Amino acid sequence: MTSPQILIATLVAAYLYVVTPGPAFLALFTLAASRGRKSGAWFICGHLIGDVVWGALAVAALVGANRLGPTLFEALGFACGLYLVYLGVRALMTRKDALPRTIGAERPLATGMAFGLTNPKSYPVALAMFSAIVAPYIGALKAADAPQMFVAAFLGFLLADATLIFTAGLPAVRKFFLTHGVAVTRVVGVIFIVFGARSIVDAAQGAMRKTA
Repeated sequence: MTSPQILIATLVAAYLYVVTPGPAFLALFTLAASRGRKSGAWFICGHLIGDVVWGALAVAALVGANRLGPTLFEALGFACGLYLVYLGVRALMTRKDALPRTIGAERPLATGMAFGLTNPKSYPVALAMFSAIVAPYIGALKAADAPQMFVAAFLGFLLADATLIFTAGLPAVRKFFLTHGVAVTRVVGVIFIVFGARSIVDAAQGAMRKTA
């Protein structure tokens, strides 16, 4: 039986992976702002397929890294942390005229599927997010925990999607997002930098404990 703490951490990581602003977040809110909640819901339902694929690979990587030893996990956490910081810095440098555009307005479901499965940033971001949240429990992970962690992650994805669909359709949110899209993008940068720094610190502390 997988520890409840591990399952809760996995659910939280999946939830934060989806609701943390990024390319799909910006696309969803722009689409919902211009076309309404229904179009946004179709987009996010299609994107769920990609979330499940990348989330499952991230969980598998964490379990596999634990079986192969903590050094590999620490290296993964450090590399992914640097990548998140890089994405965060780029988001903070977004130009004022770089407003997000409406994509997938005509076929939101198909666009969401394609967006979720083909975004090259999805896997490293998912791995970094899961690494940052699940790191305190990495030593307890076993291969047998993977199926229950997949289920917990899927529940986290569903809760996050419901949150986004509800929020994106609110009139005040639609108006705010169309007016302040660049500010939202820069907030994304801060969040990514925070999670990246957390992943780097955890990896560094693990390495220092082994050399002490």
